Amino acid sequence: MGTTFELPTEYTAIVNADRNTLVRMLGWTLIRQVVYDVLCGENIRNLTEKLTRRRLAMLNAALMAWLLDQQDLEKLLEQAAKTLQGQNLAKAERWTAQWILGLTDKARQNVLRDKSGTVDEYIREYHNTIQEVAQESLKTFGELQGNLQIGSHNRSIDWQFFLELLSATGAQTLTVRGSEKSLYGKFFEPLILGTLLHCLGFQMIPGPQRVPHNPQKVFWLSSQTQKRESDATLIYRPGKGVRFDIGFIGRGNPEISLDKVSRFERQSEIDDRAYDILTIILVDRIGEASRIREQARLIQGHIVQMSMSFWPRNVAQILQQELGFTHPLLTLDTQDLNEYLRKCVAQAPLEEFLFHGKHRA
Repeated sequence: MGTTFELPTEYTAIVNADRNTLVRMLGWTLIRQVVYDVLCGENIRNLTEKLTRRRLAMLNAALMAWLLDQQDLEKLLEQAAKTLQGQNLAKAERWTAQWILGLTDKARQNVLRDKSGTVDEYIREYHNTIQEVAQESLKTFGELQGNLQIGSHNRSIDWQFFLELLSATGAQTLTVRGSEKSLYGKFFEPLILGTLLHCLGFQMIPGPQRVPHNPQKVFWLSSQTQKRESDATLIYRPGKGVRFDIGFIGRGNPEISLDKVSRFERQSEIDDRAYDILTIILVDRIGEASRIREQARLIQGHIVQMSMSFWPRNVAQILQQELGFTHPLLTLDTQDLNEYLRKCVAQAPLEEFLFHGKHRA
């Protein structure tokens, strides 16, 4: 079953927000600035919060404009119910139907449990609750009067419409904030990893199937080992490589970091050749009492905190210690290092890092 809604193209584009959409919304200048700031130790969550607020504000406005054009709110609830009973719904269809009913993905799973009969019951209770609160608000606060107009669309507002609008935007806010962590993580992780390795003097290749016969200082993003996916693999020279895993994991999530450490192996086979593989895991920060450092030592791996100022130098130091890597970044003072990273980020092929093997708009 398809959606019963006629959703504006501008609205669905903001909801779906894939790589192409984010590039158009943010622009490469802002994206490069975020990458540079992260390489200098800034918190990615602080940097992306303003991006989240912008997307939320745009969605709030788009949803209100669309709801303003819907004249029969009770019929809209019925349309939302029919939509949720459909199969293989697109994200914009599913989320919009849920928001109209004041639901998020998790709330829908917990309350409706994917049973069609519970949807009708929920709608009745939801509609009755809104009506009851509207009547109580009228008695308590007085009559709500006004007129909303956007372009040629206008309508008078009352407590019922206002409460349904707030309910929808509230569910929308919870949904978007819950998805933004993954959205921006998947967006910026390859950019930061690719730029880091580019700044250290390594060249990106398409993947393990294209490793040169005598590989020297090459890397690829999102490689697949036998047990799990790593975010990048670096080949320093024949038989010697580094596996990178990146995650914007704070000290409140040590179990995720520990899980990352425990899954890697020291030996690996790449293109039918044996490699001794070093593991470097990049996380936002870890607590003082965390066991992750000890776990990393057990697999002869390393943890780097991206909250540290100029943490790329820490990565270079690990490569020097383990592989004999040399690079100017190891000896630059703070001011020169700052300028070096800024120039590297300005020259880095971010589009290649972001869209490696993926569709570009």
